[in-house]
Amino acid sequence: MAGRINDDDVKAVRDAVPIDAVVSEYLQLRNAGGGNLKGLCPFHDEKSPSFHVSPAKGLYHCFGCQEGGDTVDFVMKIDHLSFAETIERLAAQAGITLRYEEGGYTPGRQQGERTRLVEAHKAAAQYYTDQLESPEAEIARRFLAERGFAQDAAQHFGVGYSPAGWDHLTRYLRGRGFTDKELVLSGLSQEGRRGPIDRFRGRLMWPIRDIAGEVVGFGARKLRDDDNGPKYLNTPETPLYRKSQVLYGIDLAKKEIAKSSRAVVVEGYTDVMACHLAGITTAIATCGTAFGEGHIKILRRLLMDNQSAKVVFTFDGDAAGQKAALRAFEDDQKFAAETYIAIAPDGMDPCELRLAKGDEAVADLAEPRTPLFAFALLSIVSRYDLDSGEGQVAALNAAVPVVARIKDRTLRGRYATRLGGMVGLASAAEEESVRRRVHALARSYERGERPQSLPGPHGPGREVRAGERQVERPAVQGGPRPELHTPARRGERELLKLALQCPYLVAPAFDAYGADEFTAPPYAAVRQCIEKAGGVSTADAEYLSRVDSAALDDAARAMIRELAVEPLRTSREPDAAYAGQWLVSVRIAAVDARIAGLKGAARRYEAQGDHASSASVLQEAWVLEQYGQSLRERGAAAL
Repeated sequence: MAGRINDDDVKAVRDAVPIDAVVSEYLQLRNAGGGNLKGLCPFHDEKSPSFHVSPAKGLYHCFGCQEGGDTVDFVMKIDHLSFAETIERLAAQAGITLRYEEGGYTPGRQQGERTRLVEAHKAAAQYYTDQLESPEAEIARRFLAERGFAQDAAQHFGVGYSPAGWDHLTRYLRGRGFTDKELVLSGLSQEGRRGPIDRFRGRLMWPIRDIAGEVVGFGARKLRDDDNGPKYLNTPETPLYRKSQVLYGIDLAKKEIAKSSRAVVVEGYTDVMACHLAGITTAIATCGTAFGEGHIKILRRLLMDNQSAKVVFTFDGDAAGQKAALRAFEDDQKFAAETYIAIAPDGMDPCELRLAKGDEAVADLAEPRTPLFAFALLSIVSRYDLDSGEGQVAALNAAVPVVARIKDRTLRGRYATRLGGMVGLASAAEEESVRRRVHALARSYERGERPQSLPGPHGPGREVRAGERQVERPAVQGGPRPELHTPARRGERELLKLALQCPYLVAPAFDAYGADEFTAPPYAAVRQCIEKAGGVSTADAEYLSRVDSAALDDAARAMIRELAVEPLRTSREPDAAYAGQWLVSVRIAAVDARIAGLKGAARRYEAQGDHASSASVLQEAWVLEQYGQSLRERGAAAL
């Protein structure tokens, strides 16, 4: 039975540890007036601070969830400790030696479970640090040196080495009075065939500390080719360690995060080290998991939901890094802070960047530039062919629901406007249509509805999730295809009829027309067949037969025969003037479409901040505009 802590010692602990010093280890506190402090409550989610601390009285109280008490109550609740464990922890911080009644104090028997596990991790961290100086750890020291980390850097971060034997740490901790059950429960050891063995063997070790600075786990990096384990091996889930609730480096970064209202989220342990050594002392990283809600809660308490605060995510430039960025984007709106994305040149991580270009390059990387919302939307729309109308519609269908879910109405309106530019819409009317779609869908979300369809330019359709490709429904078989008879394609149809029925009237100009000037796929297929047959300039008695033979399938062959016999749209005998009218009509439509595409591309470049490419594309559009004007004024003579 555990001994009872002496009452005088309990009182001494309460008096020795100021409540504001303890609470500020977990959240940022600001002046609330009257000698009190306030911050975001760590026990429930809230938008504005209602958690008050009175240093003079040694008490805290949350006016939101009604939690309150003194220093001991706070530590018990936030770290899920027993009363005895809390007193033991606070006593250790204050340098007070506790006395136990009912038989005295027996170390290792009367401490609570959590305290024992913390002590085991503390001893393990020191053991690993000491082992880094051993001859066997030469490979670990070389690994650090090759990445630009000197001995003092390793000491600052507590980096160590786990020996390659089966049970070196296990035997060491047994000698310190820890039981096999405690070692396995802590995750430092694991069950072997003949009893517990070390979980980490022959690896470079990083201690993972909680926000209060206590070691709760380890991250271990493989060093040898004969190690068949994963590249990085982390402590498993234990009573101390929850990977979704810890951030590597938070113990070193928390004060600067609170002071500067900025946090930089990187992907690995060496990246945190590189950033801190480069002066970015707000850098933190997750431990073998995606950045999620538990990590957000930690940062929110430090940033205090300051709307001018900034969180910068740095990810590798590869596909995995972009996927990680999009996962972070999903949680973006749980921050009041502004969130940004930073990707190093050539896909380097901060550690590689520091080696290649120095500390200044790392510091420059951490400067916020691209908002996470903008990056996510650009990543989504870039999956589609934005040079085609179909691709633009598909991109909008994927991106509109994302924008509609932005909670901040002002920000939502800005991105609704930017979205048109991102996909390359050229007209103000099209952009206004996008804004209306966004706001209509946002209102549905605000009412708690889940729309069954997302209205598009041609009527309702289904809602498309972000990043999902839109699948075209197969055309209904049988009957005329109305898209081939629209006014916009009337010129294409008439010009193809002339090319098949009266090739001499459109020669040689027609042969310079590309298949892309015919916007309906069946018409483009016919144009290609004419080209394969030698073009209209080679028309002779076998011309139609050659065009028919060039068809790749029955659909193209049927279209050729249909156009070859369909009456022209004139009641008079067709002549060069009539042919010229349709040659010009099709060319102008193609030029106008190309101009719109270029202007859309220019807007996409502008949205991405590439002003040089935008200017170059606009120059090309200007040249085409002059050509289009000439066609309108001079007709076929300008072809």
